[in-house]
Amino acid sequence: MATDAKVFSGFQVNRKMVAAGLMLGGCGAAAGLLGTVMVGVALANAGRTWARQLEVPPSERAARTLAQARAASQAGLDAWRSAAPAN
Repeated sequence: MATDAKVFSGFQVNRKMVAAGLMLGGCGAAAGLLGTVMVGVALANAGRTWARQLEVPPSERAARTLAQARAASQAGLDAWRSAAPAN
């Protein structure tokens, strides 16, 4: 029986082991968080580098695609209206 144990109706807890486990768990969580941040920074830098190398910036490409979608939508609406039977 450990010298630092407390007894609660037969349940014995070794406080030193619990404290050591909490400390190791906290260190592991901090290391995991740090690793996640490092991965995020590396991916963000890679994305910025990739975007700079593109011939057409992503914002311009998105604006062009949105304009094409609007034109296609309007063409479809016009075709539907012209094909609708007159009442």
